[in-house]
Amino acid sequence: VQLVESGGGMVQPGGSLRVSCAASGFVFNWADMSWARQAPGKGPEWVSGINAAGSSTYYADSVKGRFTISRDNAKNTLYLQMNSLKPEDTALYYCATGIRATGRKGQGTQVTVSS
Repeated sequence: VQLVESGGGMVQPGGSLRVSCAASGFVFNWADMSWARQAPGKGPEWVSGINAAGSSTYYADSVKGRFTISRDNAKNTLYLQMNSLKPEDTALYYCATGIRATGRKGQGTQVTVSS
């Protein structure tokens, strides 16, 4: 299993960013997937999950209405569109197998929200 995140960066408060996760080494379109994050000095926080077909999505209250998870099974890629970003969204974002990020995890991509 290999999960490689990309698309992180620095953005101003209120801005948008889309991060991606390229998956390989397993049958991606059979796997539930998720995003989680870890801010400096804090524990991991589950952010969002999506089922294998992409028909059901789940969000933490802290990001509901601002973030959108999606997937392209033809490209073996998972996405997280982040809008209306806040400084408290600053964290290392990583994708994982499983709806609740309990499986294999990638190395992550840093997202920094700052003016």
